[in-house]
Amino acid sequence: MMTRRQHRPSDSGPLKDRVVVVTGAARGLGEGLAHALARRGARLALLGLEEERLRRLAAALPGRSAHWTVDVADADGLAAAAEAVRDTLGEPSVVVANAGVALGGPLLECEPAAWRRVVDVNLVGSALTVRAFLPGLLRTHGYYLQVASLAALAPSPLLTAYCASKSGVEAFAHAFRAEVAHQGVGVGIAYLSWADTDMIRAADETAVFRELRTHMPWPLSATHGTAPFVRAMVRGIERRSAHVYAPRWLRGANAARACLPSVITYRSRQVLAAHGDAPLPPTGLLGPGGSAAGSAGPDHPELRAAEEPRQAE
Repeated sequence: MMTRRQHRPSDSGPLKDRVVVVTGAARGLGEGLAHALARRGARLALLGLEEERLRRLAAALPGRSAHWTVDVADADGLAAAAEAVRDTLGEPSVVVANAGVALGGPLLECEPAAWRRVVDVNLVGSALTVRAFLPGLLRTHGYYLQVASLAALAPSPLLTAYCASKSGVEAFAHAFRAEVAHQGVGVGIAYLSWADTDMIRAADETAVFRELRTHMPWPLSATHGTAPFVRAMVRGIERRSAHVYAPRWLRGANAARACLPSVITYRSRQVLAAHGDAPLPPTGLLGPGGSAAGSAGPDHPELRAAEEPRQAE
């Protein structure tokens, strides 16, 4: 469905009349990014699982926009969406793989289907997204932005699925950049710290994330509003940047990444040993977006059960 608004976006700039695809657009960073890009004159193709939120977002954006309800782990659904985007808005010049979910808890306690769903959405879904839209990016000599995380630089305990998937998308984006550079397609990786989104707010209500965040040193423990992250990503898209860091201190974390696993292991050993045998139950897929991803995932009873986070007393 396409919506036209009467008030006008920007009449100039590198994104004017460019078609930009954003996955995970229904809320959080994806929603904020859609607003910022539309104000710069882009035509927005909004992809996600929450149809009503996508519809309202498309109606609120200036300029031309359209939305499609699709699971990024569904190759056939993405192929159909890519064809519809081309027919409705035109060939994409930018694709942002933003869709992501998280699950916290000790590996042994996490439901296998929920653990796998995190990897399917975050890693497999990113690869399927760019594969579906790559023919258009090749024709426009476009730009692909992969949303990674601090978790790709500093993998943390109790987040094995999330860290594996974000490290995976980082490696995928590096390999993909080398594969398409000679064809004029740019590839960027956005390294983002904790953003104040529904997913992170839901995480902070669980025992697992309270344990992690309480013992993290500043600035690793700090949560930031979404605006700085959106600004950094928009700037990266406009410049076709190879790397986007938000906050900027993550650039230093990248430089020090060889040391970070040892530091984190040393600190985690102290924290988890002090915690003793007290249970740290798994969180399930976090937040409203996680619930939507769980509902759209494979029909496994253990995945349905994992959709509701289990709170510790």
